[in-house]
Amino acid sequence: MAGSRASPAAGASQPKGGRSYPVLSRREIEAQIAEGRTIFILDQHVVKADAWRKYHPGGDKAIMHMVGRDATDEVNALHSLEARRMMDKYRVGRIEGCWKNFLPPIQGGKFRARVGEGEEEREEEYDANQAMKQTKEDATASPSDASSRSPSPTFDTDDAAPGSGLRNRKLGIARSDSASSLSSVDDATAPAPADGMAHLDVLTRKALKLDLAKYPSPDPATQDAIVDKYRRLHERIKAEGLYDCNYWAYAVEVSRYTLLAGLMLLCLRWQWYVASAFFLGCLWHQLVFTVHDAGHMGITHNFQVDTVIGILIADFIGGLSIGWWKRNHNVHHIITNSPEHDPDIQHMPFLAVSHRLLGSLRSTYYEHVMRYDAVARVMIALQHRLYYVLMLFGRFNLYRLSWMHLLAGQGPRKGAAAWHRWLEIAGQVFFWSWFGYGILYRAIDSNRDRLLFVLVSHLVTTPVHVQITLSHFAMSTADLGVDESFPQKMLRTTMDVDCPPWLDFFHGGLQFQAVHHLFPRIPRHNLRKTQRLVQEFCDDVGIPYALYGFVDGNKQVIGRLADVARQAAILAKCQSVMMAEGEMGHSHHHH
Repeated sequence: MAGSRASPAAGASQPKGGRSYPVLSRREIEAQIAEGRTIFILDQHVVKADAWRKYHPGGDKAIMHMVGRDATDEVNALHSLEARRMMDKYRVGRIEGCWKNFLPPIQGGKFRARVGEGEEEREEEYDANQAMKQTKEDATASPSDASSRSPSPTFDTDDAAPGSGLRNRKLGIARSDSASSLSSVDDATAPAPADGMAHLDVLTRKALKLDLAKYPSPDPATQDAIVDKYRRLHERIKAEGLYDCNYWAYAVEVSRYTLLAGLMLLCLRWQWYVASAFFLGCLWHQLVFTVHDAGHMGITHNFQVDTVIGILIADFIGGLSIGWWKRNHNVHHIITNSPEHDPDIQHMPFLAVSHRLLGSLRSTYYEHVMRYDAVARVMIALQHRLYYVLMLFGRFNLYRLSWMHLLAGQGPRKGAAAWHRWLEIAGQVFFWSWFGYGILYRAIDSNRDRLLFVLVSHLVTTPVHVQITLSHFAMSTADLGVDESFPQKMLRTTMDVDCPPWLDFFHGGLQFQAVHHLFPRIPRHNLRKTQRLVQEFCDDVGIPYALYGFVDGNKQVIGRLADVARQAAILAKCQSVMMAEGEMGHSHHHH
């Protein structure tokens, strides 16, 4: 989000109460971020989030990805009006004119510290030197040796940091794009990397070129125009009442849930264990959609009420943590499909949807390196064949993640959402009491039937896992840089699945994933109506709108997985060739 992109109402520096804010320069904001402050731009105001970062119900990671950026569209998309008003209390200044986004520190952005009085000139001199160095570099760089690789936050020296993005930006290449690759492709004198990283860098550049050809340019003027139209679309959606929840539709949902629960208990009583397990799986499958609505405040639009609805369904009936889901899901909504940052595509060592994951990237979400190790080599070579098999076990993985979240207390320990953790833990105890003890232990006699019941009930929920991955796995994972607007990023990384209206209940709104990513708080029963407006918007701004049938969408995903598996094979070949050459060259060198 490059420019200020303020809506007319938002630009006023005199909020209610007549308080005026000092104008802060970009340099001052940079210095404050260098000192460790959590600062982002919201409606032309500078917001300092340090005080409530730990209490943020959506998790601190989501905020970290907005540091140094204009977060207006992300904040508006994901928050209620009251949450927005609360943020206004943390304004510390305002900005004038267009805001140029920084790359947030969590993504490897570098920030210069404050300078003293006498150092101002040195600072200007430094900038001038940087610019000269840049011009020289640009003159000598041929497009073929342009690296997609930024100074890696871990391995590179600092001297190139401020300006280093300039050259990459000129080439349309994002600085954060390949931050974990250790090889410097730029440096002609460097020995060829023995790990095939150069091959991955070539692929990264190819993917970027494709996106740059297919989507509107990430330059600020183009993106500002897109944002302007996106905000107008948002006003239109509000005016048309598409944010109003259709409670009648929920009455229908609840009757469906009641029917499935009744059938499950009836079959259990008749000892038709497989049928009972099937209906329980169907119930879980359907309930997930309402939890998703509640997690996005799409039911009552009241944070506490919707969260409690979500906890009662997710934890008490489903055994899954909505707190875990929120922390994970909010990051996914902000930095969709980024191999380093989006937990929804970080499934190493089992699946890789981007060739970049073959480079052992470090996940900023899980805070560990996703190793491309021996297990990953075997799994990823077969991933397109094992995809559906892995999806069958999706729910078991969610139990693991839920418990890790609750036991480690990763949610807010204080603030409005602090008590949710205890309600969730009570919900987990309740779930394992009725499901684990009540059904599996008390109602079923033999271990064989118990195992069968667990497998059938869990495997029936597979379509949800396919659905969730379907919308993103086949889409772009390239990074077009800090200037790309929120709406364009969402539409570039998300696809919709086309299905007839009578099947909507089966997909539960998740088939309108692109629409949902643009406007996450719209209740799902209104997404089909909203889709028409979003398609008009896409035609208007020239962003391709990805829409596939369910079968075609699946083909796209399998195709992408097969493609990455193929790249893994090529990488292995590169590495063995380089190892051989390296050893020969090494012995040659010694003579």
